[in-house]
Amino acid sequence: QVELIESGGGLVQAGGSLSLSCTASGKLLRANTMGWYRQAPGKQREMVATITHTDRTDYDWSLRGRVTISRGNAASTINLQMNNLEPEDTAIYYCLLRQGIGPREYWGQGTQVTVSS
Repeated sequence: QVELIESGGGLVQAGGSLSLSCTASGKLLRANTMGWYRQAPGKQREMVATITHTDRTDYDWSLRGRVTISRGNAASTINLQMNNLEPEDTAIYYCLLRQGIGPREYWGQGTQVTVSS
């Protein structure tokens, strides 16, 4: 089994910054993709950014330039730096790990990010 623990959400004013972290544990494969998705009230879950085990990154085009995804000191940890936040960025942010046959997906519980205007 795989467990994902997120941290770093909170309340920030528009124009501010936040950093989210996610640590995976359990039966992890070396080849995997981790990433961040978000879901705002009344909207579908959408990709924010992903990073592969070879550090190839992918971003939602609308967020490119404001967010940066990276691996932490441990390969099982990823970080998401978000700058110049807007009220529209308010959502629950979920960590994802994708690995193995399928591939199989694992999700964290989510962390709330609220941006006030």
